[in-house]
Amino acid sequence: MATAERALSGYAAVPAHRDGNVLRWLAAYTVSLVGDNVYFIALAWSAQKSAGPAEVGLIMAAGALPRALLMLGGGVVADRFDPRRVLLGSDALRCVLLLSVAAAVALTVPALWLLVAVALVFGAVDALFIPAIGALPPRITSADQLTRVTGMRSLSMRLGQIASPPLGGLAMGLGGPTAAFTVAGLLFALSLPLLMTVRVRPVGAREETPAEPGTAWKDLLDGLRYIRRHRLIGPLVAAGAVCELGLTGTLNVGMVLLNAERGWGASGYGWIVGGFGAGAAASAALLALLGRLPRAGLVLSGTLLMGCAGAATIALVPALWIAVVLAAVVGLGAGVFGSLNNSLIQTAANPAYLGRVTSVLMLTMVGLAPLSYPLVGAAIGAWGSAPVFVGCGAFGSLGVAIALSSSAVRRAELPRPAPGKAA
Repeated sequence: MATAERALSGYAAVPAHRDGNVLRWLAAYTVSLVGDNVYFIALAWSAQKSAGPAEVGLIMAAGALPRALLMLGGGVVADRFDPRRVLLGSDALRCVLLLSVAAAVALTVPALWLLVAVALVFGAVDALFIPAIGALPPRITSADQLTRVTGMRSLSMRLGQIASPPLGGLAMGLGGPTAAFTVAGLLFALSLPLLMTVRVRPVGAREETPAEPGTAWKDLLDGLRYIRRHRLIGPLVAAGAVCELGLTGTLNVGMVLLNAERGWGASGYGWIVGGFGAGAAASAALLALLGRLPRAGLVLSGTLLMGCAGAATIALVPALWIAVVLAAVVGLGAGVFGSLNNSLIQTAANPAYLGRVTSVLMLTMVGLAPLSYPLVGAAIGAWGSAPVFVGCGAFGSLGVAIALSSSAVRRAELPRPAPGKAA
């Protein structure tokens, strides 16, 4: 048996939730994610202490620009190099950056230019980190475990969102921005030894032999052509992009304005956001436990339709508790759709293109989707929440039409667990 085949059989022997290799990767990812969130808390409070409201918005938005502009290039880097090495380099750079900022903040009040520079550099490093984290799961587990890994990753994201605010707030309370930046930097440092212990298996090419490596620009164009021509990946990427453009602005900006329009107050907004989070967490737990859903392509389309319908009707209901229930439905539908979409793409993609495929997926989320924020806000200001929510839900449901128009999506199935593998 060849070395790669032995590695593959070894990875297939243990379910993901009992695989030490996967759990070490998940722990590293969770620690890094908490570091991310604590960094944003430190940046926001530092900006608030040294600048006005307009400058705070500028500082917080500064990191999004290099992240969006460089994301596709980050996918090329992830495909050219071992994704684990890219992750190690990204976390090491973020660790050094934030510890240096902590030292600078300890000596003087942070200037506006310093905070903007930190946000820009951090966003550029994120453009490397995000495609690499998406390209790594197929190299640390077998294809039949990817859905379970996606569910576990989603659960870790929820855990990070819960743990980060009190940790960041405690650091700010005890030592101000210096302590908060230091904690964030140390969290990135903690992820490094965990990542070093993760074993990455060699993966043979599937479906087609990738073109010979050329310039970075040529590699990028090859990746875009690969996505466009793939019978399954192309429609899934398009459906996900339409979903993000239709729903992201509504669920972020629109939900705040809807809450103000109805007079539900801060507690009402908290209940709605909590309902969405509970639905998303339930979807992650479901997939982590089951590991596989039959008729994945049809389930994906159905749950996307469920999420769009919930988002369209949430502005039509009169009572807060109904809005909370609908928010949970949206979270559940969007969570299942996103996890299945990601798992099917990772299963079908040629490993040589995974970084570029992930970069395109994430670009729609962190680069294109936020462009809808001002449009949604202006539309609600002109026409009110109800017609805008209905319109955005209807637009998002075009993703369902894109998915169902593809026979490859309709027939898509996730791999079955290997014989003898325990659930």
